[in-house]
Amino acid sequence: MINIFSLTFKELSATLRRHHEKGDFHAAAIYRQVFKNGNTGFGELEEFKDSPELAANLMKEIRILSGNIIDVNNDGALKFVTSLFDGNIIESVIIPSGNRTTLCVSSQVGCRWKCAFCATGALGLKRDLSVEEIVGQVFSAGFTLKRSINNIVFMGMGEPFDNFDNVIQSIRVISDQHGFNIAPSHITVSTSGHADGIARLRFPDLKNLRIAVSVNAPVDNLRSRLMPINRLFPLDRLKEELKLYPLGKRGVFFIEYVLFSGINDTREMAEALAVYLKGLPVRINIIPCNTIESLPFTPPSTEHVKLFCSWLAAKKLFVRIRQPNGRGIMAACGQLCASIDRHDMHKCPSRIIN
Repeated sequence: MINIFSLTFKELSATLRRHHEKGDFHAAAIYRQVFKNGNTGFGELEEFKDSPELAANLMKEIRILSGNIIDVNNDGALKFVTSLFDGNIIESVIIPSGNRTTLCVSSQVGCRWKCAFCATGALGLKRDLSVEEIVGQVFSAGFTLKRSINNIVFMGMGEPFDNFDNVIQSIRVISDQHGFNIAPSHITVSTSGHADGIARLRFPDLKNLRIAVSVNAPVDNLRSRLMPINRLFPLDRLKEELKLYPLGKRGVFFIEYVLFSGINDTREMAEALAVYLKGLPVRINIIPCNTIESLPFTPPSTEHVKLFCSWLAAKKLFVRIRQPNGRGIMAACGQLCASIDRHDMHKCPSRIIN
């Protein structure tokens, strides 16, 4: 079986050459038809006029995920729900902005880390997504919306580095110049602090890939309560891997810091965060937390968010407030929880208030 959504152009060409005595000529036609035109029919292509049986067989092997826009927020963000081939459901977010469009993709069905403030964790981890399913989100979202996707952020359901191999291969397919041609510099992988994943991510062809790290607390005891992954990869270990990571020229790490009123928003926390980030090339995104039914977290006031940012700016750190897209339709950071019954939201961890 030739799974086109899982292969780069070179891999597809090599596979066609090995099994069908074809090569770049036919691979280019397939890539153009699928990834540029959104068309999975090859029978009418000039390149296959002498190989109708091959064209028919290739078309039979392509599986298209079923995706639908189910809600639109007043900020323009769209919640996009994708049905997988086994019946599982995942959620993505499409964020149009002018003539550019960002797609927030999922890498897993659920997540095993159970961050205290994240609805996805209530699902637990069901399984990893395949390369075909990750790339399929880009295909389905782009051609459903009839709009080119310009930026990809792995900030949907799941921890990308827990599905390392499939995420990396999907990035190579998505960034292939013969297909979607979304450069690594326009792809962001957001991790909850998976130090082993950061350590593995040292590929020359992906050196411009953008990395976002969700920190959320600058001290281990609080961070472990908010984010259980910290028990496996504490802050010192995380910083060690960030310092060793070979960033591209003028590269920076994007530090995500979700503010919870009365928990991690004090001046002492800001100063501790500045100390922790010292020596790292970073840009800090301050994100007022999103409210989730039955979870005990509320965002600080707008004035306090600005005050927290001023404390960081006083330490010569680049900081900005990021207002989450899709908050009103449960499509913002931490709110994605496809297929979970809202009456079961009490299953989300809430140890932070204990």
